[in-house]
Amino acid sequence: MAHPSVDLGPVGIWYGGIDALPTPEARRAVQLVESLGFPSLWIAEAVGRDPFVSAAVLLAATERLKLATGIANIYARDPMTMAAGQKTLAEAFPGRFLLGLGVSHGHLVAGVRKHDWSKPYSYMVEYLDKMDKALFMAVRPADDGGRVLAALGPKMLALSATRANGSHPYFTTPDHTKIARDVMGPDALLAPEQMVVLETDPTEARRIARAGMKIYLGLPNYFNNLRRIGFDESDWTDGGSDRLVDAIVAWGTPEQVAARVREHHAAGADHVCVQVLKADASMPEREWRDLAGVLL
Repeated sequence: MAHPSVDLGPVGIWYGGIDALPTPEARRAVQLVESLGFPSLWIAEAVGRDPFVSAAVLLAATERLKLATGIANIYARDPMTMAAGQKTLAEAFPGRFLLGLGVSHGHLVAGVRKHDWSKPYSYMVEYLDKMDKALFMAVRPADDGGRVLAALGPKMLALSATRANGSHPYFTTPDHTKIARDVMGPDALLAPEQMVVLETDPTEARRIARAGMKIYLGLPNYFNNLRRIGFDESDWTDGGSDRLVDAIVAWGTPEQVAARVREHHAAGADHVCVQVLKADASMPEREWRDLAGVLL
C-alpha cells in the first residue's frame, strides 16, 4: 500500500513521557514541539492515558502538529471501536492524526489485561479484516489518515506493507531499517523510532541509555529482533554491552545524533521519530531545542 495521507515529515518527536505530565503541561509540551518546527509527535499506550482521548486534547491544543500513536494496543479495544476512534479524530482534525497499531507485549496483554496473547500475528490479521468491515454511522472524514503497524520481524513487516500504509519499528537500528525496507518494498511508509542521549561523556551517556533501555531488554519481541540483527547473549548482561547500547541509543552532541538519523534515512526510512532519554523525568525542553537546530 502507499504512504498514509498524513505527512509526518522526515523527522518527528517520540514522547512516551507525556503521560507523566499534568494535562496543562502536556498541552504546553506539544505547543513547544510545534513551535520548534517539528511536524509530528508520537504518543504511546501502555497503562496510562487513553491515546485517542489524549490525542484529541493535544491536537486541540495545537494548530498544525500531526499526532501518531506509537502504538494503540489492538487488545485494548475491539476493531469497531478502534476504527471509530481513528475516523472521529480524522474528521475532527483533517490530515493530522495517524493511527499506529500494535500487538503490544505478552506481559501487558496476558498479564495485565488478561487476554489471550497466544497468536498475536493471526490476531492482527483478523483484527485488520474486522476494522475494514466495521460500521461507522457518524460523519465520516474525507480521509481516515491511514494506519501503520508496529513491526520488527519479517511477517509483521510484510503485513504492514500489504494491509497497512507502513510500519513503525521501535528499539532498533539503521541495520534493521535496511532489512525492513527490503522486506516492505519501496512504497510503504517506514518510520523507525530512535532513542538519543545528549551527553558527550561516554560513561554518563551509557548510564542514561541503559536506564532507558532496561525495560525493553526483558521483552521477547525486542530480544528476538536483536538476535535477528546480529546481537547475542554476550550483549544482554549488565544492562547491555557497550556495543548494544551504542547501536540502540545515539548519544553525544546534537550533530552526532543527527548523523544517526541520517543513517536511518540512508537505509530507507521515510520518517525518524526521535526519543530523548534523560537522567530525570522532566520534559526535554533543552534537548528538543538543541535537536531542532540540527534536524530541521
